[in-house]
Amino acid sequence: MAERLRVLVIDDDPGVREYMEALVSRQGYEVFAAVDGEEALAKVGDMRPDLITLDVVLPGIDGLATLAELKKKLPDVPVVMLSGHGQARNIVEAMRLGASDFLRKPFEVEELELAFQKALEKRALKQEVELLRSRARTESELLMLTGGNAKMREVTEVIEQVADTDITVLVRGESGTGKELVARTLFQLSNRREKPFVKVNCAALPSELLESELFGFEKGAFTGAQKRKLGKFEFANNGTIFLDEISEMHPSLQAKLLQVLQDGEFSRLGGEADVKVDTRIIAATNRDLEAAVRDASFREDLFYRLNVVTIVIPPLRDRRDSIPVLVDHFLQANSERYKKEVRPLSAETLGVFMQYHWPGNVRELENMIRRIVVLGTEQAVLDEIALRGKQEKREEAPTEMLGLEALGADFSDGEGIDLKAISRRAAQVAEKRVIEKVLGHTRWNRKEAAERLQISYKALLYKMKENGLSEGR
Repeated sequence: MAERLRVLVIDDDPGVREYMEALVSRQGYEVFAAVDGEEALAKVGDMRPDLITLDVVLPGIDGLATLAELKKKLPDVPVVMLSGHGQARNIVEAMRLGASDFLRKPFEVEELELAFQKALEKRALKQEVELLRSRARTESELLMLTGGNAKMREVTEVIEQVADTDITVLVRGESGTGKELVARTLFQLSNRREKPFVKVNCAALPSELLESELFGFEKGAFTGAQKRKLGKFEFANNGTIFLDEISEMHPSLQAKLLQVLQDGEFSRLGGEADVKVDTRIIAATNRDLEAAVRDASFREDLFYRLNVVTIVIPPLRDRRDSIPVLVDHFLQANSERYKKEVRPLSAETLGVFMQYHWPGNVRELENMIRRIVVLGTEQAVLDEIALRGKQEKREEAPTEMLGLEALGADFSDGEGIDLKAISRRAAQVAEKRVIEKVLGHTRWNRKEAAERLQISYKALLYKMKENGLSEGR
């Protein structure tokens, strides 16, 4: 049976105390009483009430002074003030001191019930927020900030320093390192944690659709715009917006984003008036933004606006001491998710994991552990890692193993050798192998592969077709 919530009634009128004790008891609470502020302050330390009702007019220490002392001792316990006068200055002062509600005597039973309900709900919400904040800290330390790696200690310190500010943060790191988790941790530890957190993937939509997604549009702005639509920035007002893959944003949109960063305002598509917002911006990228600035695909002024505070997450291969902790966490999480009993990872598999280079970083590790849990065996994962190792060895074979004859260099007939043609063939073979290897490292994510190869997406598709490369080959 659940323990009853405790209510402390503070009132110097015996008739009111008896009435309140009977009324509150009928609502299912355990009731205690005090005749004045001094008695109440002496009792609360041992009693630890869940809720307090307090009369404004008391002998000795008055109700407002008692409230101030109660909030020092028990800042999280809601206090409902009661008064026969309801003077405006008392109400204002009581709310300033932290009262959850103010009722004027005589009050209806329903009024008291509602005041209790609101006060307890507000308290529960506050406790939930604190729990989420604590959980965010725990998860971030567990999933990313584990091990004694010096770079990860730096990440931890920066998160702690800037989380509870409104400063713009740029999160950088390879795909799968946990950039979104850093963004969510910054949000959960911030003073905006009770407001919206809005995520936008800038690579998921063409620039025209991304503009309306971010900034909204007015009715009639384009064909099909039959009513006004609010953008993500307006939904994130007073909260936080996370712009993932910021490097993929078109330069025309980068100018509008710069306006938001500078002035806190923008205009909807088809709109004339500016919309003001108060939104914290966290951006993330796995690309070299400095190189993007040099080739003019990313605005230099926007880069400096975003690059106020940068958090660089090292790849998993540079923090291998995190792997055992991550493995245990993912085993437990997936065991609960899929309702399967799992054993700790074998020493053999853990050893392989510690040697593997993890091109997909933490996300790849999580997916492999999920497969182990679902399939009930480690062998499939071990076979996959072994196969990749063999492929990489073949790809890294020295040029002599290409075979000069295969490149058209035939020394047996005494005829001339076309060195330029051989060079072209060797370059094509090398290019094919490099593209194939990068595609393998990115799990055939063509967009990411194009970024790593520093060519356009269309150029990569052309070269794949030219070299006969396809995922199902």
